[in-house]
Formats: sequence, structure tokens, C-alpha cells
Amino acid sequence: MLKINRENLKTSHQLIWFIIDFLMLGLLIINLTLIVIDSIYGFIAVQNLLLEHAPQVHQFYQPVHENFLFVDLVFVTIFLSEFFLRWGYAIKARVYDRWYFYPFIHWYDLVGCIPVGSLRFLRVLRVISIIYRLHQYKIIDITQFRLYRLVSFYYEAFMEELSDRIVIKVLSGVQSELSLGSPLFERIQDDILYPRREMLTEWISGRIAKAASQGYMPKRADLRIYLEGRVDNALKQNLELSRLRLVPVVGPTIQETLEDAVGDIVANVVHQIMEDLASTSNHAFVEDLVQVMLPAPGTEEPDETRNDALIALINEIIEAIKAQVKVKHWRAELKQ
Repeated sequence: MLKINRENLKTSHQLIWFIIDFLMLGLLIINLTLIVIDSIYGFIAVQNLLLEHAPQVHQFYQPVHENFLFVDLVFVTIFLSEFFLRWGYAIKARVYDRWYFYPFIHWYDLVGCIPVGSLRFLRVLRVISIIYRLHQYKIIDITQFRLYRLVSFYYEAFMEELSDRIVIKVLSGVQSELSLGSPLFERIQDDILYPRREMLTEWISGRIAKAASQGYMPKRADLRIYLEGRVDNALKQNLELSRLRLVPVVGPTIQETLEDAVGDIVANVVHQIMEDLASTSNHAFVEDLVQVMLPAPGTEEPDETRNDALIALINEIIEAIKAQVKVKHWRAELKQ
């Protein structure tokens, strides 16, 4: 059921044009219905069938069929009058940059008025343009139509299938070029990553600081107990340190003190490192790391082993992207 938003229609500054749109829409539907009926009636088999089973219908419609061109010309006259009226308004309101742009932009309105069988059906485009304009101004809501949802669903499914195949084909082509020795990863490193070292440094620095603060700080006490336990166990297995117990009187005390001191030193060192990583002071460290990973173009010798590793890495990334592209989202919607 078509629902018209009367509030938007009343408050619109183009009320007259919307009324004309509704009138044209009704006339177009009537005209297209007559065209379809006349096209079907044009078959001799249909005429013979009506003549045999419904002679009154045949007798009534036969004159209309013979003079259908004149009947259609009545509609064409109305459509052309409305076309030139809108063209004149477009010129007066300066809707387009040039006065002669209107017929080129609305060519389907003009061509559809040609009373030739194959061109008459271009009037369907005029119906679609009117409905779209009414929907755009929120006079009607075509998304509520079951037909629209059905067409929209299969259109999206078709476009997804088409785009997925194109993307997979392109990615497969990239993989083929890589296997043939394409300098793609050098271009990625030299032309994309290297000019953006500062951005990468900031991003990596922020990620490390966030991981250190959120991952380490809440479990600082647990990590300290774990480190002291591991250090204590390692020191007990050390042969030279175990000989301290043989020293009379003070040997066991020295050993225990040394174990506690070493465990405390290791825990404090690790804690200081994590605190540095969790703060902005890690920026210099990350910057040095990025400089090593992304040297200036032409400053290092080519490394075949590294190149092969980079090609394998890029291939794995592309395969992951292809696997994601192959996921059919429209099938999941179909099951709902």
C-alpha cells in the first residue's frame, strides 16, 4: 500500500510539481498498461482466441487496436507538454549551467515519447525517475515495498558476487606478479612505508605503551613473584653458588641474601623496562627500531632470503584477504 507523507508534501516548496508528478505517474501507468495490452492483442493467436471465446471483447477492442497510434499520441502530447513545461522552469530557475542541458539529462523522457514499439517502453524509466524523486523528497518511502526489498536484495547479491570475483582475480594477479619477481614489496617499502616512518613510529610507540600499561601494570605483583621464583630456582642450580653453603657460620646467610638480591634486581630491571615502554620515553627506542627495519632506499644490499620471506608474507596476507572476500554475506541474510 502506497503511503504518502502529507506533512512533507504540504511543507514542500514544490507542491505543484509533486502534484504534476502524481498525475504523470498515473497517466504513465495507464499508458504502459495499454501498450502491454495492445502488444499482446497484436498476436494473431490472441485475436483468434478472443474472437472464438469473447467476441464482444474482440469487437470492442479491434477499433482501438487499429487506431492505437492516435490513442498513444494523446498521451505523448500530454507527456511532451509536461516535458517542455519542466524545461522552461529549469531555464527560469537556472537548475543547470546551460539552458540546453535539460533534454540531454532527461533524454529518456524525450526518446520515450517517440511512438515506436521498442522506444515506448523507455517510459518505464520516466516512472522510475518520478518514483525516485518522490522518494528523495520523502513524499513516499519505496523501501517499504516488498518488490523493492526483493529487487534490492538480489541486486546487492549480484553486485557482491561480481565484486568478489573481480577482487579475487586482481589479488591472484598480484600473487602471480610476485612469484615472477615483481618489485612490489620494494615499492611498498620504499614508496609507501619509508615516507611514513614518523607515522609508523608514533603508531607502534602508542601500541607498545598501551600494551605495556594495560598488560603489565595490573599484573606487576604476579610477574615479580614469578621472576623471583625463576631466579631463585636458577641460582639454586648453580654449582659455584651452592658451594657458599660450605662456608662455616655465614655461608647459608650469604647464599640466601645473594639470591634475594639477584631476584630483586631482575624484577626491578624488568619493571623499569616495562615502565619505560609504557611511557612516551619508548619513542626513541621505537624510532631506532623502525630505522633499522626501514632503511633509506638504496642504502642496503638486496637480500634474497629476506625477499623470499617478504613474498611469502605478502602472499599469506593476500590469501587471508581472499578468504574474507569469499565470504557470502548475502547468503547469511537469506537464512534470516
